[in-house]
Amino acid sequence: MKTHLYVLLAASVLALSACAPKSEEAKNEAAEASAAASQAGDAAAQAADAAGTAVAEGADAAAAATTDAAAAAGAAVDNAAAATADAAADAAAGAADATAKAADATADAAAKVSDKADAAAEKAKEEAAKH
Repeated sequence: MKTHLYVLLAASVLALSACAPKSEEAKNEAAEASAAASQAGDAAAQAADAAGTAVAEGADAAAAATTDAAAAAGAAVDNAAAATADAAADAAAGAADATAKAADATADAAAKVSDKADAAAEKAKEEAAKH
């Protein structure tokens, strides 16, 4: 997913640079589109980092639940194992959900950048055609 965002960012920058804006307004629009692409890249990186953090926290929670269950198990090993498996499954499900939400947020950010870049490129072309 990161690769797609970088390709999209590079394509946006190349598209904007190919327009060769001839007016100050077109140059400003190109700079704004470039800044928006950079912000979206940052947002995507933050979303990916949040997903990684959620996965790590889910793994830590599963490990903590496993340790607690093993210490308390004693004679009830079968029951503790079942509770641990359930806790690990819940933690994994939570991590998977967090990862999916982060991926959705990343995709939304990429779509917004693409839309802004397309609009800025179109506006720059229109400005260039006027002059």
